[in-house]
Amino acid sequence: MTGAVGVHRVPGPLRDLSALPALDYADHFTLRTDTAATPERWARAMFGDVVTPAGWFIWRALLGLRLGRGRSPDTVAGWRVAERGPDWVRLEATSWFLACELVVRSSHDQVSLGTFLRYRRFPGRAIWPPLSAVHRRLTPGVLRDAEARVRAPGRPGEPTWSGASP
Repeated sequence: MTGAVGVHRVPGPLRDLSALPALDYADHFTLRTDTAATPERWARAMFGDVVTPAGWFIWRALLGLRLGRGRSPDTVAGWRVAERGPDWVRLEATSWFLACELVVRSSHDQVSLGTFLRYRRFPGRAIWPPLSAVHRRLTPGVLRDAEARVRAPGRPGEPTWSGASP
């Protein structure tokens, strides 16, 4: 597992996938794997089709992010699928004080998760730094758990809204 924290420490090709006009926070983590899956399948394996109670608490209650409800091909765990490329997907969610993006990128031998934030108002600047420490501690496990879900029989990580296995 490799990673970097800081706007200028995240590799340019990953950072360039952000649509935010300016970045106040950026990180990325990369897991080497021989498990092949689409970026969206990786994202769903990481976060699920719908937001979990823990995700709801962190993303909605603490960060105030507006999240979608229910299963949809246009959302991953409530985050809007903003754009897709052949080897990446960008998820977006905003609150009145933060704009957030999660970018999942996959290739033949690795999967990466990039987190990008723009502070829209002061609470974002005050709330995110302590939460980011927890985020950075949890993210490697999120990637490893996603790898196990993608590898599992029954193809977990496939969108359950399409009728695939949960």
